[in-house]
Amino acid sequence: MLAWAQTRPSGQMIVVVLVAMDTADRLELHELPGRYGDAIDDRNWEQLGTIFTDDAVFDLTDLGAPRLVGLAEIKRFMDEDANHPRTHMMTNIYVDETPSGVRLYFRIVALLPGAKVGTASYYDDVVKTSVGWRVSNRVVTLRRRPAPDRPQSSSPRQSTHPRESTP
Repeated sequence: MLAWAQTRPSGQMIVVVLVAMDTADRLELHELPGRYGDAIDDRNWEQLGTIFTDDAVFDLTDLGAPRLVGLAEIKRFMDEDANHPRTHMMTNIYVDETPSGVRLYFRIVALLPGAKVGTASYYDDVVKTSVGWRVSNRVVTLRRRPAPDRPQSSSPRQSTHPRESTP
């Protein structure tokens, strides 16, 4: 359980308590990266509706691609513009509950053309909707973020892989 105190502008102190996610929530969240990878590898753009909210933001700027806003734009980009790896293998998946919401973190190991392998880090803000957990904001980076953006992490590691990693 997470709990913290906030002071309203009126000076009133309130206590906010979040009930910990149950095992079913965590399992569903741990499945999201695999479902995303399969949707991309299978070119099943409609399946992306089970991954992202309708108003999701998908920031690919660290990969040299655009910042996408909305599920329709994410699907269009994936179908028409993205340079996809041959396969997505998702790993190092974990979930953090924070006072600002639930975060999902994972890494990709991707098979690229020319027998190359690339990696990237995914940082997701996720929300529980009436139809299950969905990504509301995703940032993909070629290098791990500095420690302040990665709770309980060590210093960033530098990637030695080419800038070919894509969604």
